[in-house]
Amino acid sequence: MTMLRIRDAATYLGVSDDTVRRLVDGGTFTRHDDEAGRAVVDGRELADHARQRGAQLGDPSGVRSSARNRFVGIVTDLVVDGVMAQVELQSGPHRVVSLMSAEAVRDLGLEVGAVAVASVKATMVSVEVPGPDATAVRE
Repeated sequence: MTMLRIRDAATYLGVSDDTVRRLVDGGTFTRHDDEAGRAVVDGRELADHARQRGAQLGDPSGVRSSARNRFVGIVTDLVVDGVMAQVELQSGPHRVVSLMSAEAVRDLGLEVGAVAVASVKATMVSVEVPGPDATAVRE
């Protein structure tokens, strides 16, 4: 089970430590203690909260990358079947799904509640605008 320190949970949710403490006090997250006696929360609970609230996660990686389409998210679902796996991340209000090998899932240590960064490289991106009958106002 993935356990996250209060400050890490706050970073991933893009809120203050105090906000996470208030969420713990309010019953949104269950408080646990790690081996050192520090307060931690269950990554699965954090994943459920991120999914329900569409919380915008901060990028914890510190990695500089040329990829511009990077989505920091919480693993909210993981299906491993034989040699393949489907990994679902909730990144803010966005659901990102990746298909990869089961070996990659094991090598990365992915599990529900874990924080991960999805990098997307696309050779084609489609942009859509409302049609002339849409109620959106264009300036």
